[in-house]
Amino acid sequence: MEATNPESVVQESTSECSSNGNGKTAARSPSEHALFVDPNEPKLDHVDLPRIEAAVRSILSAVGEDPERDGLLETPARVARMYAEMFAGMRSDPGRHLAKVFEEDYDEIVLVRDISFCSMCEHHLLPFTGHAHIAYLPSGKVVGLSKLARVVEEVARRPQVQERLTQTLADLVENRLSARGVAVVCEATHSCMTIRGVRKPGSLCVTSAMRGIFRDDPKSRSEVLGLINHKV
Repeated sequence: MEATNPESVVQESTSECSSNGNGKTAARSPSEHALFVDPNEPKLDHVDLPRIEAAVRSILSAVGEDPERDGLLETPARVARMYAEMFAGMRSDPGRHLAKVFEEDYDEIVLVRDISFCSMCEHHLLPFTGHAHIAYLPSGKVVGLSKLARVVEEVARRPQVQERLTQTLADLVENRLSARGVAVVCEATHSCMTIRGVRKPGSLCVTSAMRGIFRDDPKSRSEVLGLINHKV
């Protein structure tokens, strides 16, 4: 079975026709196609899709399934595209989203709470999903709030543990924004713990990473954690 190129999927899905006023239809131009592509999205290239497909077929055969039956025939290609999407953050620099800053005379806490994410546990290749809360104390410059969400989204797209995800987010915000303090708290449910093994649905893993004044000053740390935990 021929592998599917992720980029061709985007091109095919956007190659719709539009009316030209004469009752006829015309394909959109390349410039119009570009309107449907988010330039901030990490690229899906550099992934060996045929190799993943072959591995999935082997797994299906190993568990006693028939990879050639109708319901599973296209499954290897779907799984390959899924991994390309889930691991798209491996070869990108999420810090690029923090390059555009604004000079602002503001020296209090900036907090964005409840940024949803889905990442992949590197131990079992099962997803863990949850929310990240990011706070920083500016040193004369701030960043667009949506950029923090983009950083979370991109850092999450790689195999990892939650502890590393949390530390990576804190380091990026501290280094790219030269923030005087950074606090990151992540809360997530791990399917490797809820659907297999110990099987404890409802369990929640909470991790934190403190940098700068939030690490060194107990009062500042207490203040930012109070904001993070405050429910409106």
